[in-house]
Amino acid sequence: MSNNLHRHSKRVRFAPIAIGTGVLAAVLLSVTMSGTLAGFVASINNTTNTAASGALLMQEQNSTATVTCLSTDAGTISTNTSTCATINKFGGSTSMVPGTAVTTTVTIKNAGSAQVGTFTITPTAACVQANSGALNGTAVDLCAKLNLVLTNTTTSQVVYSGALSAMGTVPITIPTPPAAGATNTFTFAVTLASSAGNTYQGLQAAVPLTWTFAS
Repeated sequence: MSNNLHRHSKRVRFAPIAIGTGVLAAVLLSVTMSGTLAGFVASINNTTNTAASGALLMQEQNSTATVTCLSTDAGTISTNTSTCATINKFGGSTSMVPGTAVTTTVTIKNAGSAQVGTFTITPTAACVQANSGALNGTAVDLCAKLNLVLTNTTTSQVVYSGALSAMGTVPITIPTPPAAGATNTFTFAVTLASSAGNTYQGLQAAVPLTWTFAS
């Protein structure tokens, strides 16, 4: 009987210790969890992160803006090369006389969204002489008697000055290309030399020219 009382007494004595230990463990667990879940947090979610290519699009117009040619006229932006036969940069005159000049104005616009790196105009073939009309002189060097002054009037820069025969087929760099959405205006002044005599009558000269934007 005394042994049973002794064991019961020990259980009673240790019960508060066990309860206290359990409570302490719960408190410690609560503190630990609070430390993990609590605190300040700041964040930024960037949802728009994109990169896109620009487009080079060239537009050419005559002085009255009644004729417009685009680099995409022959296809799409994937080809971006076209032929414009409706703007004659030498004026197309058939009545020039020695010592006179014919001036033609055209505008080139950067109609795309990309910045132009280099801007050139290239004679894609050498100057060629041909007959014009029914009455033709016998001279064979009309290209040497026609002088061209090409001026970027927007920037007041002379791009080319010399005989049509001297243009060659090398690209001519045009300084200060137009920014996206901007336009450059060019004047082509063609003069028939005052030394041209009767043998230069009824003749014409032609030079195909290509404008080029490159990024």
